[in-house]
Amino acid sequence: MLTGFKNFILKGNVVDLAVAVVIGAAFGAVVTALVQSVLMPFIAGLVGSPNFDSFGVVTLNGNDIKFGVLLTAIVNFLLVAAAIYFVVVVPMNHMIERRNRRLGISPDVKEEAAEDPQLALLTEIRDALQQRQL
Repeated sequence: MLTGFKNFILKGNVVDLAVAVVIGAAFGAVVTALVQSVLMPFIAGLVGSPNFDSFGVVTLNGNDIKFGVLLTAIVNFLLVAAAIYFVVVVPMNHMIERRNRRLGISPDVKEEAAEDPQLALLTEIRDALQQRQL
């Protein structure tokens, strides 16, 4: 029983996942700092407010409906997505493209996968049945 648990814990997938979670949490702190300390103050400088929480408040039967909170969350999401795209995705794509050029791998040339023999057989059967019905 303990041997099975030990094998499960020491599998590469579990360790890789644990490392990914820790790195993801650390990277999340970097992205959050970028958004809160750089991008949101920049927007506050342009718009005049660091968030839109007080924008679009409607009172209905004594309850506040705060559309601005939703707007702030949407802006924060878009800023985080933009930060990840421009700080991680774009540089990573450039690095992959440079590596592929160095290795002589052309992005236009894709290796054609061998056709599955069962799929080829089913296609032949379908075509034969269509010929019989004519």
